[in-house]
Amino acid sequence: MSDEPLCAPGMQWYVLRVASNKEESVRDTLLRKVKIEALEPRISRILVPTLKERRMKAGKAKIHERKLYPGYVFVEMACEDDGSVDERVWFMIKETTGVGDFIGSNNKPTPMPDHDVVGMLAASEKAEEEPTLSGLDLRKGEVVKITDGSFESFEGEVDTVDEKRGMITVVLTIFGRSTPVDVEYWQVEKVS
Repeated sequence: MSDEPLCAPGMQWYVLRVASNKEESVRDTLLRKVKIEALEPRISRILVPTLKERRMKAGKAKIHERKLYPGYVFVEMACEDDGSVDERVWFMIKETTGVGDFIGSNNKPTPMPDHDVVGMLAASEKAEEEPTLSGLDLRKGEVVKITDGSFESFEGEVDTVDEKRGMITVVLTIFGRSTPVDVEYWQVEKVS
């Protein structure tokens, strides 16, 4: 993680409940409204942390973004001295379609603890990195079960992992003979 401070001066991170699958549209709408209403001194950043995963399907890699905290948007903002939200900010946020309420009580949002902020910001930073093949932490010699395709339900040992292609060679025992079979990574699961 970078050496940036966790929060802009005078601000803290708060968690806003939003309608499921509306996280990005709420974030985009709020960012637009903050600019239009010149509320930058009150609201600094609005984040929806995601994880980029490369998924292989029929030999083609597709980038898939998975929300790390479905139903939540993170807002870095300044509150009043008593912990309440500035009236202009409150109405701007509450009038946005898909917004629920801040996590907190007595109409005062609860600031996120520093350790949660560190985790959320690290996840946000990591999302900018190169996507990974989800679930592809397999090594030679590990036992896997094939979950899809012609060899479904067969168990075997991982022989090779080709991350670029998303393919795994699994050695199966078929009719008493060791047989190497190439499968896509999503077609296997580790056997505990």
